[in-house]
Amino acid sequence: MNLTRLLPVLALGLLPGAPARAVSPAIVSEGFIYETAPFPQCHASTIEQTTGGELVAAWFGGTREKHPDVGIWVARLEGGAWTVPVEVANGVQYRRPDGSVSRHPTWNPVLFQPRGGPLLLFYKAGPTPETWWGMLTQSSDGGRTWSPPRRLPEGILGPVKNRPVQLANGDILCPVSDETPEKPSKWSVHFERTRDLGLTWERIGPVNDGVAIQAIQPSFLLLGGERLLAIGRSRQNKIFEVASSDGGRTWGPLSLGTLPNPNSGTDALTLADGRHLIVYNHIPGQPGQWGGKRTPLNVAVSADGRKWQAAEVLENEPGEYSYPAVIQARDGRVHITYTWKRQRVKHVVLDPRRLEPRDFVEGQWPK
Repeated sequence: MNLTRLLPVLALGLLPGAPARAVSPAIVSEGFIYETAPFPQCHASTIEQTTGGELVAAWFGGTREKHPDVGIWVARLEGGAWTVPVEVANGVQYRRPDGSVSRHPTWNPVLFQPRGGPLLLFYKAGPTPETWWGMLTQSSDGGRTWSPPRRLPEGILGPVKNRPVQLANGDILCPVSDETPEKPSKWSVHFERTRDLGLTWERIGPVNDGVAIQAIQPSFLLLGGERLLAIGRSRQNKIFEVASSDGGRTWGPLSLGTLPNPNSGTDALTLADGRHLIVYNHIPGQPGQWGGKRTPLNVAVSADGRKWQAAEVLENEPGEYSYPAVIQARDGRVHITYTWKRQRVKHVVLDPRRLEPRDFVEGQWPK
């Protein structure tokens, strides 16, 4: 049974293995991208719409995060159902004379469809986030086949978790971050620009010292003209934000915003109607621990990217619901993918016109 064929039922909250929840007028459909796969765990999904209009999703899957067998898997939405996942990249470095393989885990795929170019798939390879490097492969047929992956230049990672933006002049600006090996690790945000679809690069930043505010994994909001706002994950219990007024060439000071963050990945975008939307866990971290709970998983909207309103609860039961990715398709619908208990990738479709924003109550999600 393919869950994506049960979308009208799933919209009623009747997802197998999950309790029923109240029907939301904004949720068009929801379901898993796959039911079974040759890997037990998955994480860090990404989704994109191709030039031809197809939806393509990717994630990393393997024994567990950091295991050398973790590869990058891709599925496409065809005829209302997702195709069987296919591994399109892995961290194999070379084969030894005895037949054994030198292999590293792969991480955090990011799909991006530029104007007038092939579908790009960025990802990381390497033992840890402190030592990984950037990789890039591309597809000219909507994600069906992929070129041999190539390593990005030394010191260039490509987008670390969330999608780039293509500026009016065609430049692709990538949201990037670093994690250093010392303890405590310095988490700093920087940006990378390519004018030729990933052949040559310019690095911008870092824009923070990685100590006062430990910040990684930004997403871009478009504020009009050349004004950009990057927001994302921090270890200070809040979403961070940092602004540029010149198309990302220079950036102001990085600060903490108003939304909570339990040291967990977020994603955000600017809608076609000018509003901004973020998908995140509306819960702070736990002092003295690595992070907080990764439930609930929430959607908030904003007119300016700084003052937010509660809009939707995607998950609120025990478990991990994390690392969302979000796009707005050309028909106006919003597509969200995220990690569902590390076991599957879930896909939710929202109609943003039907969201019913409400004010937070002293920072708490409204009842």
